[in-house]
Amino acid sequence: MSGFSFVADTNFLINVHEGKTETEPFLDSIAIVSVISEIELLGWPKLSLPEIKKMSSLLQDCIIMELTEIKNIAIQMRQQSIVKTPDAIIAATAHFLQLPLVTSDKGFKKIKGIEIILI
Repeated sequence: MSGFSFVADTNFLINVHEGKTETEPFLDSIAIVSVISEIELLGWPKLSLPEIKKMSSLLQDCIIMELTEIKNIAIQMRQQSIVKTPDAIIAATAHFLQLPLVTSDKGFKKIKGIEIILI
């Protein structure tokens, strides 16, 4: 691993799962994932057992951040921007860790205080 760390949005992990080439520059880096992304990935309806195993394996290569330190930042972000709760928690994770958020969701651009890398 290169040592470069970033916060991975759920859609980034889905893109990795699907083998999308735009994720390749990040694959040797350390991905930090909000517990919300873990819930979103494994909570997809109708996931097959092989897909659950593949998603779980993908998550094992990540650092999962719990909500303890992040919830108050997420509350402030929701107060300041029109953003869904899961996105606020993911953005708050990036803010708390002072790391860029890698995503394909342009909606994160409206949240102040985080660096976005759009893929």
